[in-house]
Amino acid sequence: QVQLVESGGGLVQPGGSLRLSCAASGLTFAFSIYTMGWYRQAPGKQRELVASIGSFGGTTNYADSVKGRFTISRDNAKNTVYLQMNSLKPDDTAVYYCRTQLKSYDYWGQGTQVTVSS
Repeated sequence: QVQLVESGGGLVQPGGSLRLSCAASGLTFAFSIYTMGWYRQAPGKQRELVASIGSFGGTTNYADSVKGRFTISRDNAKNTVYLQMNSLKPDDTAVYYCRTQLKSYDYWGQGTQVTVSS
């Protein structure tokens, strides 16, 4: 079965940094060909796209709210996608979810909590 396991979340002060990891297993095809994405959902808000990265580490996209602060990357040898989060703000507080996509193939992780608070 497909598993996406997020890690790296936690409590951080405003202006701090965290790096989230998402390790994938059980994929039908090689990890490198899947589009990977990070989404987040804060209490009372809709789930939103934070960042995505195309197959083989190609095209990246970011939400306007995180541009210049967050960086998505992938290590295809480790079947892992990362989200480096710098200059964190309280508004970044949310559960962060990993997602893998390939045509109709679509799976989500269970999420990791990120809390930004002084």
